[in-house]
Amino acid sequence: MLKDLMVEHGAPTLAGIKTGNIFSIQTKKNEIASEIRKLNGILTKKGLRLIPIKRSSDKTMMYLYRPDRLERDLSSPEAEEILEEKGYPCGNMNCCIVELVRHLMMDEEFPHEIGLFLGYPPSDVKGFMKSSCEGVKCVGCWKAYGNENEAKSTFEKYDTCRSIYRKEANKGRPLESLIVDMRLDAKLAI
Repeated sequence: MLKDLMVEHGAPTLAGIKTGNIFSIQTKKNEIASEIRKLNGILTKKGLRLIPIKRSSDKTMMYLYRPDRLERDLSSPEAEEILEEKGYPCGNMNCCIVELVRHLMMDEEFPHEIGLFLGYPPSDVKGFMKSSCEGVKCVGCWKAYGNENEAKSTFEKYDTCRSIYRKEANKGRPLESLIVDMRLDAKLAI
């Protein structure tokens, strides 16, 4: 079940064209811990991670991400500026993830800086945080406030990717063969 949700909601990340995806799964606490461990055995070999980032009595919010891309994304000056304003320990990706989890658990409002952890452009994250309605140029996976053409192109790539992955998963293609290994050391071995 978790694997199916990961393919459905995380296809662009599995394909290597997106930093991360979040999705929720109906669970009871600790019900899926062994499944997460098993999936991470597959994912980490190809440069991905899957972690629970928020739990309630009947749901678990999962975060599928590529650490290499996340580290790059969070180190951009514009992303660091947003994160610093929200109290994140810039310069340490893992500590930033821990801080995101803390914000998800403790804050009354949803931490919209989560867009940075998903690979959204910092200018769009900043625009949304400033005003979720004013200045929106287009809407897809996120609200775009900056480069409309680039955002539309990205939305289309993600939709196409999801469609392809859905079809391949329905044909019975194994998860391992759907994951694109984007790690530098994997490229050097080719």
